[in-house]
Amino acid sequence: MSSATTLLEDTSSKRPQLAHLSAQLDDLRSRGTHFKLRVLDDEQAQVCHYDGREVINLASNNYLGLCNHPKLREAAIAAVEKYGVGSGAVRTIAGTMRIHMELEEKIARFKGVEACVVFQSGFTANAGTVSSILGKEDFILSDELNHASIIDGARLSRAKIKVFRHKDVAHAEELLKEIENEPGRKLVITDGVFSMDGDIGPVAALADLCDKYGAIMMVDDAHASGVLGRNGRGSVDHFDCTQRVDVQVGTLSKAIGALGGYVCGSRDLIDYLYHRARPFLFSTSHPPSVAASCIAGFDILENEPERIERLWANTKYFQEQLTGAGFDIGGRTTPKSETPITPIIIGDGRKTMEYSRALFEQGLMATGIAFPTVPEGKARVRCIMTSEHTRAQIDKALEILASTAKRMDLLA
Repeated sequence: MSSATTLLEDTSSKRPQLAHLSAQLDDLRSRGTHFKLRVLDDEQAQVCHYDGREVINLASNNYLGLCNHPKLREAAIAAVEKYGVGSGAVRTIAGTMRIHMELEEKIARFKGVEACVVFQSGFTANAGTVSSILGKEDFILSDELNHASIIDGARLSRAKIKVFRHKDVAHAEELLKEIENEPGRKLVITDGVFSMDGDIGPVAALADLCDKYGAIMMVDDAHASGVLGRNGRGSVDHFDCTQRVDVQVGTLSKAIGALGGYVCGSRDLIDYLYHRARPFLFSTSHPPSVAASCIAGFDILENEPERIERLWANTKYFQEQLTGAGFDIGGRTTPKSETPITPIIIGDGRKTMEYSRALFEQGLMATGIAFPTVPEGKARVRCIMTSEHTRAQIDKALEILASTAKRMDLLA
C-alpha cells in the first residue's frame, strides 16, 4: 500500500461526518452478516477463479452460459471494430446508433409486441418505467416480494402503494375492490420469477384481475427471460398472456449474458418512455459492443433451444438431490422454488454467512443472503443452476454442500 493511500485512510478515519456509517458497519460485523466482495479473476464460467481460488460457480445468473459464448464474443469484437467503443451521448441527443434500434426491434419481434426500449440495466428499466407512467393520484398494487427496483420505482412515482401478500391473488382483488371507485389509474405489478425464492408469479390470474378491474398489468421477467416460455420468452409467454400484459420488463444481464434491461409493450408506451423515462433520458446509451452481444444472445435463444432443455434437466437433478439429502430448498417456511434459482434455507443470518464462507473454502461459490435482502430469520445460500454445468460438477457441488452442512450441524 502506498504512503499516499495510507495517509488518505488515516485522515478520513478521523473525520466525524460519516461516523454513523462506521457504526452501522460495526453492527453488521457483530451480526456476522458483513461481507467483502469476491473478485473474479477470469471469465464467468461454471468453474472459475474467485480471489485466486478455483471454485464451482453456483452464484451467477449466467443461466445459459452466454457470458462467454463465442458468437457473443465475435459480435462484440466486430461492433468495436465497426462502431468504436462508446456511443458518446444519451439516446435523445446524439447517442442512438443504428445498432441500438436493431436490438430494440429484435427484442420486440422475439417477444411478439409492437415495440421495445432498452435501458442501461434491469433496475433502471423497472424504476424508470413505474416512476414515469404513474403519478401521485394513481395506485400501485405490488407483490410483497417484488424486486427492489419495482419498490423504488413505485416510491419515485409518488403513487399510493398497496402491497398484497405474496402470490395471493385473492388479497390483490380485495385491494382492487377497495380502490375500484377511487380516481386515478391502477397498476398491478409482479415478478415473473422471484429472485430470492425461485417461485413463479401468478401472471395469468393477476391478468384476469386487471381485465376485470381495468388495471394496468406489469410483469418483471428478469429471471424468467431465457428460462421460461417458448425459447425463453419469459413468464408472460409461459402463461400465454402476451396480449394481456401491458408492460413487460426483461433483462439483458442474466440469461442473455451481457448488460442492460428492456421494456416491451405498445408503440405508444415505448414512445412515451423515450420522452419521459428519466434513466433513458439522462444516461449514456450502451456501447455498441454490448448491443451487438445482446443481438447475438437472442439469436442463440431462437436457434439453440437445447440450452434451455439442459438448464431444466440440471435444475431437476440438482433440486431432487438436495431434497433427498434433507436440505430445505423452500416449501417449509418460504415459497418453494420452481426454477433454477434454488435457495438453501438456513434461517439464521450469521450461520448462513459462515456456511457460505465454508463452502468457498471447500471450492464452491454459493452466496449467502441475509437481512435486509431477505426477511429476518429467512437467510439462505442461493444456488443458481446453469445449462453448462456438467453432471460431475453438480455432483461435486452436492457433496461439498452436504459434507459442509453436516460438519457445521446444519443438516441432520
